[in-house]
Amino acid sequence: MASKSWPEFHQEVVEMMGQYGKEAPKTMEAFAALHKLGASDSAISAKTKELIALGIGIAVRCEGCIAFHVHDAMKAGATKKEIVDTIGVAILMGGGPAVMYGTKALEAIEQFENNGK
Repeated sequence: MASKSWPEFHQEVVEMMGQYGKEAPKTMEAFAALHKLGASDSAISAKTKELIALGIGIAVRCEGCIAFHVHDAMKAGATKKEIVDTIGVAILMGGGPAVMYGTKALEAIEQFENNGK
């Protein structure tokens, strides 16, 4: 049984960021611009950038990052196998704690697949 609804948690993160944006609009506008630039196609595809961001999110143990970047990687066309390989790289870089957070990302993939992304 799933310990968390990742699609619901993703929506909560979006809402929390929106709330923070009301309190600190300039900060969130700058962050949104940075995210848009960082996540767009350039020398590295948007999909690859989302996978990199997911790997970092796992390695630094950020559940909000996992929810956001599993969702966005899938939206950018990442396959389950590509995400599973990304989890493996995160484990390489983050050790045992990354294994624990990698399993959260795996759970998120399955839920987003079942939820239609």
